Amino acid sequence: MDERPNGLRSSRDATLQQQVAQMSMRNPRAPARNIGRLLTSRQVGTTSVSYQPFTTIFAQGDPCSVVMYIEKGRVKLTVTSQAGRQAVVGILGAGAFFGEGALAGQRRRTTTAETMTASRIMMVKTAEMRRRLHEESALSYWFRWHLLTRHNWIEAALADRIFDRCEMRLARILLLLAHADEREATHYALPTISRDVLAETIGSTRWKVDSLMNKFRKLGFLERHGGRNNGVQVHRSLLNVVLRD
Repeated sequence: MDERPNGLRSSRDATLQQQVAQMSMRNPRAPARNIGRLLTSRQVGTTSVSYQPFTTIFAQGDPCSVVMYIEKGRVKLTVTSQAGRQAVVGILGAGAFFGEGALAGQRRRTTTAETMTASRIMMVKTAEMRRRLHEESALSYWFRWHLLTRHNWIEAALADRIFDRCEMRLARILLLLAHADEREATHYALPTISRDVLAETIGSTRWKVDSLMNKFRKLGFLERHGGRNNGVQVHRSLLNVVLRD
């Protein structure tokens, strides 16, 4: 528990809110780390939990009791039909909220959330999250921006499944995973992700994903990066192709 006088706590919180608000107005993506600090500034109704990769955070049908914020890592959201068919409805990185249906009175989880990498998730009790959104404009601004961005992503992903070619869907997912729109660079590191997950996400087969990944390499869109942190990098030229589509 924070034992500092109320005056010091409120002054610190007000300063932090002002900093986050100013950063949000300049660039909505920028204050992700400060949002985490803002959520824990009073240490009330929040708990941080660490997860290993490929660990289920909650399953479809579980009770809703908290809103979650990704401090570190990456989370995959899936939905399973009564016939057992599964679809990926979201891949989220640090700075994203999920499980926010609890704020709208949702009693049961409509998706399954699973970590894709080692992750640290902040759990915020529903009542506390409602109170903070009502009282803290910086947090409310960021949360609204997050919901609108998620809505736009889901809408675009749905359109992709209906209209776009498989290679365009895969290109967009690779760019999303690499956060290729966050900074100006020629290459973006692609996190380790299985071809099966990519196939699920674009609604295709593992064989098709393998074929397209090989095609992207030959075209220079993907490069094998050597050295200490060996992995695959996405070339910015792939982003230019998608934006022109």
